[in-house]
Amino acid sequence: MSRETIAAVRALTVRGGGADYHDQGEDHWIVGQIATPMSRYPEYRATRSSWGLDALGSVVVEVEDASGRIGVGVSTGGVPAAWLVAHHLERFVVGRHPSQVELVWDQMYKSSLYYGRKGLALNAISAVDLALWDLWGRQRGEPVFQLLGGPVRRQLPCYATGPRPDWAVAAGFVGGKLPLVHGPDEGAAGLRRNLDAVAQARSAVGPDALLMVDCWMALDLNYAEQLVAGLAPLGVSWIEECFPADDYWSYRELRRRRPAGVRIATGEHEATRWGFRLLLELEAADVLQPDVTWCGGMTELRRIGALADTWQVPVIPHGSSVYSYHFAAAQAATPFSEFLMMHPTATGIRPMFDPLLLGEPVPIDGVVTVPEAPGFGVELNRALKLVPAP
Repeated sequence: MSRETIAAVRALTVRGGGADYHDQGEDHWIVGQIATPMSRYPEYRATRSSWGLDALGSVVVEVEDASGRIGVGVSTGGVPAAWLVAHHLERFVVGRHPSQVELVWDQMYKSSLYYGRKGLALNAISAVDLALWDLWGRQRGEPVFQLLGGPVRRQLPCYATGPRPDWAVAAGFVGGKLPLVHGPDEGAAGLRRNLDAVAQARSAVGPDALLMVDCWMALDLNYAEQLVAGLAPLGVSWIEECFPADDYWSYRELRRRRPAGVRIATGEHEATRWGFRLLLELEAADVLQPDVTWCGGMTELRRIGALADTWQVPVIPHGSSVYSYHFAAAQAATPFSEFLMMHPTATGIRPMFDPLLLGEPVPIDGVVTVPEAPGFGVELNRALKLVPAP
């Protein structure tokens, strides 16, 4: 066996202490009232933890070669995703070289078609795939962006997602993305409060900063059309993820009806090249936002990026910190990156995966410098309680 051959795969879970970015405690803005598909039920409207945003926790995958080098990948999925890795996907990884990402991905995906295609199965595949890229870079002594063809840029301007775009712009970010608070079931009064909040944000950030609105799959077409009409005079760059990921036809129709100047963005909860192909063929989106920890990993994100480039539609990945930064650094068509504000009140800089990963780069004056360290340039925090898959 070559010393670069993968000898072991480990799937781990971690809960509590903020180790999963969905699990931040009741006082964090990310847990509080934000419009979601569950907002139609009053008992689940006030907090996202009430209906289970934090139910799964993180899954961490380690792939270790015969010389003891370890690559790390992360996703959402907790115990169920860890079980899939340990009891199904692992067989396609052990004995391979980490550079065989195409073969391993194809076998993981095709072997899980009968229960997968999207969701939890793709989260597990994504974590394995990212771990392979990390190990491959460590073996070669190169950052992942070098494996992707080399950097177009290493300094990435960022926009900030959170309830304080004013703070973000003052800190040097190119703009901010405001979470929508009130859903359609709160009626005309809720719509007015949403528009007032965006108007206040525009006044606070000034006329030149980017300003976007994130709807987290909460809307119906009629409400979204009213919201977009109200947002257009406020200079909103895009409105994001208005509908559930599978409702491609509402995205297409909203894009057809939208006022000039407002773009339609989506893709955070979409997966694989086939899902994004449908968005492109239906001309349903102006901006695609795959999450590399959910859409199929770096191997699949490359394909999504190449597909989108042929349609001249920009790919601006959702969150994912250092995992998406390496992709963005190697893409001419990705103008900036997202930084998810993990500070409890969105008035400070905290790494997205803190405390799970050590060494994450964070924006300085709104700009992230992608690390040149081998792999993704981060380390797993082994001081945490990491529990092996059952």
